[in-house]
Amino acid sequence: MDLAYIPSPSTGVINLGPIPLRGYAFCIIIGVFVAVWLGNKRWIARGGRAGTVADIAVWAVPFGLVGGRLYHVITDYQLYFSEGENWVDAFKIWQGGLGIWGAIALGAVGAWIGCRRRGIPLPAWADALAPGIVLAQACGRWGNWFNQELYGKQTDLPWALKISDGPNRVAGTYHPTFLYESLWCVGVALLVIWADRRFKLGHGRAFALYVAAYCAGRVWTEYLRVDEAHHILGLRLNVWTALIVFVLAVVYMVISAKLRPGREEIVEPAAAEDAEDAEGTKDAADTGSTNDSEGSDDAEGTKDAADAEGTKDSEGSDDAEESGAKPSGEADTAKAEAGTAKNA
Repeated sequence: MDLAYIPSPSTGVINLGPIPLRGYAFCIIIGVFVAVWLGNKRWIARGGRAGTVADIAVWAVPFGLVGGRLYHVITDYQLYFSEGENWVDAFKIWQGGLGIWGAIALGAVGAWIGCRRRGIPLPAWADALAPGIVLAQACGRWGNWFNQELYGKQTDLPWALKISDGPNRVAGTYHPTFLYESLWCVGVALLVIWADRRFKLGHGRAFALYVAAYCAGRVWTEYLRVDEAHHILGLRLNVWTALIVFVLAVVYMVISAKLRPGREEIVEPAAAEDAEDAEGTKDAADTGSTNDSEGSDDAEGTKDAADAEGTKDSEGSDDAEESGAKPSGEADTAKAEAGTAKNA
């Protein structure tokens, strides 16, 4: 008897009248919002404009969804094109089935188009988005929980996932690989944020670190899974994909660090021009304030000079009175009186 386990939802869909609300879709949408929100904050911190990340995401997200679905359908074609299957199901993305490898690859094409239209270097944009992308993956993995899919081998651990009977699945308790990968993705996001602050990663190296770290975790979660998959030399196809992409990401980091060390100083030319214009306006305002201050000082100096002259004249008059000097009118009267007395 299982004493503890993680329950699975009885259904992945809630019908709001004629509108079905699917848990898988909600997880994808929440992940996109998290990626754009965090990416926007990091982009602004790098010197970019607010809103640029969302504008480019308008290109990247649709391309990523198409790429993710294409990868899943191509690598699991037997689920849709084998005898007894309905090929129309390949378009039912809400039922689950997105390959992260295809999503990142084709999503990068959409991002490149958006960046090119804005004159922005794609590697810098990818560096800003890297932690947000892996957090979006952490959110998206919970869509597998709603659909009761992509679980691991059977186990009786306390955190085992309870799976009910259904199409292509047997009731029991299994490793919750969706949870393992979700937690791993959160750890990768924290690693990239720390490394980016510590080493000032640039020219796509933060993104490459995310890819390498994610692939390292994907190898062991993929090894635990029991869903149907193609095997090459005894290993699941996604294990080989993770190993190859891991090597490519590490090689890119090493070569990029040698060829283009440091980090981009300008990530969005338009934002740099805005900053220069704002600085010029500020300098002009400061110069005007300085001139006004100097004019006030000059006026104050003139006033002080006038006050000093007035004080000097006043002091001169006081000195004359103190020395007994008579006014000019009194002096003339005294002189006339003296002349009359002499004539008499």
